[in-house]
Amino acid sequence: MIRVHIFCEGQTEETFVREILTSHFERLDIFVNPIILKNGGGKGGISTYGKVKFQIEKKCKEDSNAWVTTLIDFYGLPSDFPSSATIGLSSIKKSKAVQQAFQEDIQHPNFIANLMIHEFESFLFSEPEAFKNWCDDPQIVVNLKKIRRDFNSPEHINDGYATAPSKRILGIFSQYDKVLHGSLVALDIGLDTIRRECPMFNSWIERLESLA
Repeated sequence: MIRVHIFCEGQTEETFVREILTSHFERLDIFVNPIILKNGGGKGGISTYGKVKFQIEKKCKEDSNAWVTTLIDFYGLPSDFPSSATIGLSSIKKSKAVQQAFQEDIQHPNFIANLMIHEFESFLFSEPEAFKNWCDDPQIVVNLKKIRRDFNSPEHINDGYATAPSKRILGIFSQYDKVLHGSLVALDIGLDTIRRECPMFNSWIERLESLA
């Protein structure tokens, strides 16, 4: 069986891997193991790139026969994260450039860099209708659908402080809690829909599938 360790930014991403990705990859004889990145005191999240790099390189070395990859947000990356020249690039192209610089900086052949464009909540715009099971006001779904129609894909919903996907959801659905609702809404949407709506995420899934 092929093993893939997936470093996750937090509990929601870990649950997403465990509840949604695990069964998909099991059919391909690929075992995925979610690992929450430590940010001091055992907590998840990313404060510095150095802490991320240390954990990734350690895992690449100690389990060199397995693959190591990431499921972390492009939005809000620490300032010391590796990047090439991105001035003037569109948000999507900038994300791809940073992801490539990340790949090149971790010089281990069993590493696959991956950034969520722009954050986990992008996935939830793949099918805003799924929110109807978790909120009482139907206008919330209407407003989320309107946002989705304004962009080419959920991954184009941008990385501004007030306009990132999570901030947009909170602006409409103030009770939204990432840990409580995030993976539940994603489960209702389903992996196939998320893959269809989010091309960069789908590329990562296809890259992992190709390991089989």
